[in-house]
Amino acid sequence: MAVWIEQAPFLAELNREARAHLDGLRPQHIPDRTTLFRPGDQAEVFVILLSGRIGVYLTGRGGRELLLYAVTPGETCVQTTLGVLGGAAYTGEAIAEGDLVAVMVPRSLFEDLMANSAPFRTFVFRAFAARLSDLMFVLEQVAFVKVEKRLAHALIERAAGGDLIEATHQELAAVIGTAREVVSRRLEALASKGIVANERGVIRLLDAAELARMAKSPKA
Repeated sequence: MAVWIEQAPFLAELNREARAHLDGLRPQHIPDRTTLFRPGDQAEVFVILLSGRIGVYLTGRGGRELLLYAVTPGETCVQTTLGVLGGAAYTGEAIAEGDLVAVMVPRSLFEDLMANSAPFRTFVFRAFAARLSDLMFVLEQVAFVKVEKRLAHALIERAAGGDLIEATHQELAAVIGTAREVVSRRLEALASKGIVANERGVIRLLDAAELARMAKSPKA
């Protein structure tokens, strides 16, 4: 049995038959910033992500980007699932955000597993439902939550318990669904209040407690 299957805890429920089908596939190493698909591309494989993170973005006519969702190990890509199941072309762009290790399941094998392996179907549809929930959250945030609150939440999430955030204003704008200029103005306002400091290439959190208060404020 392939070692990578045993090292992927989210595949633990797969039965012997499904594991045997996947046994011949080998993990691929994908470099940071690689584009995995672009709008208009057809889905030819189903990606099982073993390590790393994939960001899936939607770009508007004016060039503004929006982070639709991120894919981490154990999760699936909504657009890829729709593509291999129904033949829908990609409408977004997927970027490797760090080095990846992934297994590419050919469409024919994916269809066979979906038809004959209940545990594999459960894995795919459970992960698909989770991604749809993420999409609904993004829509709710962009439609109903003020930029300041979205930015505060994004900064705390990116800091991950530390005080430094390595992200450009453009990257933050894509995450919260606004323009880079808006993010720059909001960061300047936060800096003037002593909540953050804009340093070269990074953003430093000076008052994480206040930022957390802003992120959890009931005011939309």
